[in-house]
Amino acid sequence: MKAFVFPGQGSQFPGMGKDLYESSAEAKALFDEADEVLGFSLSKVMFEGTEEELKQTHITQPAVFLHSCAIAAANAAEMQPDMVAGHSLGEFSALVANKTIAFKDALILVSKRAKAMQKACEANPSTMAAILGLEDAVVEEACNEVDGVVVAANYNSPGQVVISGENEAIDKACEILTERGAKRALKLPVGGAFHSPLMEIAREELAQAIEETTFNTPICPVYQNVTASAVSDPAEIKANLNKQLTAPVKWTQTMNQMIEDGMTSYTEVGPGKVLQGLIKKVDRAFPTASL
Repeated sequence: MKAFVFPGQGSQFPGMGKDLYESSAEAKALFDEADEVLGFSLSKVMFEGTEEELKQTHITQPAVFLHSCAIAAANAAEMQPDMVAGHSLGEFSALVANKTIAFKDALILVSKRAKAMQKACEANPSTMAAILGLEDAVVEEACNEVDGVVVAANYNSPGQVVISGENEAIDKACEILTERGAKRALKLPVGGAFHSPLMEIAREELAQAIEETTFNTPICPVYQNVTASAVSDPAEIKANLNKQLTAPVKWTQTMNQMIEDGMTSYTEVGPGKVLQGLIKKVDRAFPTASL
């Protein structure tokens, strides 16, 4: 079974998508549509903007989403998924790929998501940190011992968990986890605590927009971040997407479930090859590719 997976925030790079725009009529149409829908030239920022400009959440999220969708459009003949998944933001690209949401509707949601998350970041000074070399349970236990808000936010691969929370709570958790044998406890250059309770105000803001968006029956299941299991019911997909901002990204669990459900190939669609690296940590022999 063919799995197509879509990366999230952090995979952006200056010049992203320019080659697609120039080489594919299908991709160019999506870039032009995105610029019109958003009311500014996102494509210009992607093609000509600096790394710093691309790091702004309200730019990063629609840029990564658009890049993934443009690659899919340019390779439409190869996009025959039996299952899809996306890491955090990438779930929106996955839902376009399996026909749950129309591109324009998903782009509007992604833009609203990015702006709501930016506001939440400004309201609650917070951050994230990558913890390497420990079991999930050890990371969870340490977070539970710390006063303040700090939670496991991204289960990226065996031995790699990202924690998310208030600045002081993150510092304390990193200190505890280093003492307990973490190979690294590295604070990340992000402006907020994504996938934590501190994103509740963003979740509330996005909830109504999700509810008002048409979700269709998909052509294949999506393995959602919140459940790490195959979902095909539009109402259930919508409910899970609504929970995503404050719930952890269960990516390790998602990959294991896809393998258990018969995945035979794993193709990353979007900027970079981060997700291919993560599957190799689950099963080094697994065949991967990128579009």
